[in-house]
Amino acid sequence: MEVLFRYFSAVVASLCGLFCPIAPLIAIATLFITIDFVTGIIASRAVAQREGREWWFESRKAWRTILKAGFVAIAIVMMWIMDNHVLEFMHLNMAKLFTGFVCGVELWSFLENASAISCSPLFQWMSRWVKHRVEREVEDE
Repeated sequence: MEVLFRYFSAVVASLCGLFCPIAPLIAIATLFITIDFVTGIIASRAVAQREGREWWFESRKAWRTILKAGFVAIAIVMMWIMDNHVLEFMHLNMAKLFTGFVCGVELWSFLENASAISCSPLFQWMSRWVKHRVEREVEDE
């Protein structure tokens, strides 16, 4: 049993060493997802109170967020592997690009949540501006 534990520990340590360079990317993406989740809950409650509805926390939304965070982490790992072991001659930095994309989407969602929470014209304007900007970039492609 002790031998199995040593092999298992060696495999875990090797994997940690292999993926250590992308730990900041995974942490940043997870942070953005978490901030969006928390502000989404607050926004949902604020909108329900304004409309005079009863509000409750839905665990299925929390599980959906956990799954999203897991899939994002796996995608970052897979892109990093492709960057460094399959397409290393191209220097694409796909893991960083994907992390930036995820963070951009979560920032957009955060702005929508901030707008719903505060009813601030600034956040409403920023949310519309980001939406318009993204639509314009997509049309140009």
